[in-house]
Amino acid sequence: MLETIGYICLAVVAAVYAALMLTGIVAMGAFSWIGLLFVVGIGALFIKVLAERLGNKEDDHYSKNVER
Repeated sequence: MLETIGYICLAVVAAVYAALMLTGIVAMGAFSWIGLLFVVGIGALFIKVLAERLGNKEDDHYSKNVER
């Protein structure tokens, strides 16, 4: 229960931070395209890594069955 609340709080903070960052990028004017491309690129790579991790059965096997 507390872990879920913690994750929700972190997600809200991350969303607000991202919105403020995008607002600042747009306010910069001509340089906004560079910043926007940077944010989109980092976001795309993060989603790719997250999808690969969630879909990797071998990592799940080792994290559940191999003793440390």
